[in-house]
Amino acid sequence: MFSKEQILKALSKVFHPEKGKDIVTLGMISEIESGENGISLTIVPEKSNDPFISSIRSTIVKTIKEVLGPNAVINEIKVQPKVIVGKQHEKHREVLPEVTNIIAVSSGKGGVGKSTIAVNLAIALARKGFSVGLLDADVYGPSVPKMFDAEKYRPEVKRENNTDHIIPLTKYGVKVLSTGFFVDQADPVIWRGPMASNFLKQLITQGEWGVLDYLLVDLPPGTSDIHLTLVQEVPVTGAIVVTTPQDVALADAVKGISMFRSDKINVPVLGLVENMSWFTPAELPSNKYYIFGKEGGKKLAEKMKVPLLGQIPLIQSICEGSDNGQPVALGDSLTGNAFMELAVALVERVNERNKDKRPTVKLQITK
Repeated sequence: MFSKEQILKALSKVFHPEKGKDIVTLGMISEIESGENGISLTIVPEKSNDPFISSIRSTIVKTIKEVLGPNAVINEIKVQPKVIVGKQHEKHREVLPEVTNIIAVSSGKGGVGKSTIAVNLAIALARKGFSVGLLDADVYGPSVPKMFDAEKYRPEVKRENNTDHIIPLTKYGVKVLSTGFFVDQADPVIWRGPMASNFLKQLITQGEWGVLDYLLVDLPPGTSDIHLTLVQEVPVTGAIVVTTPQDVALADAVKGISMFRSDKINVPVLGLVENMSWFTPAELPSNKYYIFGKEGGKKLAEKMKVPLLGQIPLIQSICEGSDNGQPVALGDSLTGNAFMELAVALVERVNERNKDKRPTVKLQITK
């Protein structure tokens, strides 16, 4: 076991990227426990939505081992936002106060594998040690329940302080909520725009998401009321746009990127993901067949001046994994590793975005 003084000395080498001071001097450490199971800490950020918390947590784990040796193990790092006296009776409760980064996963058109990317990316982030949530906001075509083999799951609802709290499904290390959990899979969702938007608000505000490093939001294809509802309800850290190399998909991807970059929305585009980049048959794993065109996503990324976060091949196991509720990101296959690399690229982009840009603010619509 290590003493509190030893741990604090190690933590004094961890600096807040924005404030330029170490987290001990900033008073961000409130509790320290060291036992047989390892070291447990509680971080108290000044802002509940501090965008640097996930990178600080990663740095803490790395620094503790470097300073105290390989036997120093972090058992748990809790995040407890600072309580400001006089703020307890605010009229509007802060939405998702314990979620550090909210990532919109979008596509210009349907059929490009957006939900497959969202599901596998969420699992890959969880495998990397991050706390992750996935909100399936594709209201009219929710496919996330099938990919998690949870089509029959019905969320528990508990009531506290006169408010209903919806308990997400937790599977593969990811907290999940979807419209599909509330409707029969065989029934079409025939809702007008306001009804769909209101249901999304409920999943956001009443979902018991807890502390998350990343909340991925799987949006419907194209541009719609759902997109506006999301940016009105929460400050979106950034968006990723999914496309295939096809010209028709690329043309729609341009519209998606332009929407997020518009003056009214103003959400940073973290990058482009090219899905179905090439076909590789199982019996010829080294062969690549460019069925939908070659490097269309790369060329578009260069044209629109956004990073190409990853290229995901068209492989039968991806389809099979999605259909049987065992996404490929769960394993260490060639395709599974492609999603792990995508997760690393996203984390790097988010850290860059949070370092270089101010936090996104919610969209205010006055008319």
